Amino acid sequence: MDFISRSTQRVRYLVVLVVALDISLALSTFAQVPDRKPAAVVPVPQTASWWTTRHEHTLERIRQDEVDLLMIGDSITQGWSKEGRRIWDAYYGRRRAVNLGFNSDRTEHVLWRLDHGEIDGIAPKLVVLLIGTNNTGARHDPPEETAAGIRAILTTLQTRLPDTKILLLGVFPRSASADDPLRRSNAAINDRLRAYADDQQVFFLDLSRHFLDNRGRLSQDLMPDYLHPSERGYQVWADGMEGVIRKLLGE
Repeated sequence: MDFISRSTQRVRYLVVLVVALDISLALSTFAQVPDRKPAAVVPVPQTASWWTTRHEHTLERIRQDEVDLLMIGDSITQGWSKEGRRIWDAYYGRRRAVNLGFNSDRTEHVLWRLDHGEIDGIAPKLVVLLIGTNNTGARHDPPEETAAGIRAILTTLQTRLPDTKILLLGVFPRSASADDPLRRSNAAINDRLRAYADDQQVFFLDLSRHFLDNRGRLSQDLMPDYLHPSERGYQVWADGMEGVIRKLLGE
């Protein structure tokens, strides 16, 4: 019986030892895994050929002449060259403005573009930044991660363009109703963006109310697909920020 008892104790000891070693190994492996960076803050390009071509054309454009005003963003900003063309010409044609809007861009794509030449060799007076709705719609990023991506863009702009003022626009409302999850996500992003303004180099402007009725419904006349402005929507956008732009440009 003593032999059996001692054998049982040895088996129990070995089992405890193996379990302890497994736990120790698991903890060691976990400790070696770095904190995950949100995709929103890691610069990457889009892979579509049109996107690369547009980036190359943009580099050629900024080398051609002085730039006083940059508009940076996604397809909503790119749309100044289509639905918003007439308004762009009227408001920004004389201001040596360049459109850096790229369809489907998220924050990480803008970061990559800024790191690869799109603000090299220029000293604009003002940058207007509108980005983030594709983080919400395409990947359903949490608002805090999208806001972190926008913060990273601001840091890049402030570091590389220290004498340039930045007008940070609140992410535009999307979807028809106020209680839509994507609409709420964009509003939550904007709640965080307000804190990024120092009113010295970075200024925040939320134009959301200009696109909504008194019940919070998004006007289909201003955004036919509840995301991209119509020509009238671009007029509303331009009118809504014109006073601030004049002030920041020193006009």
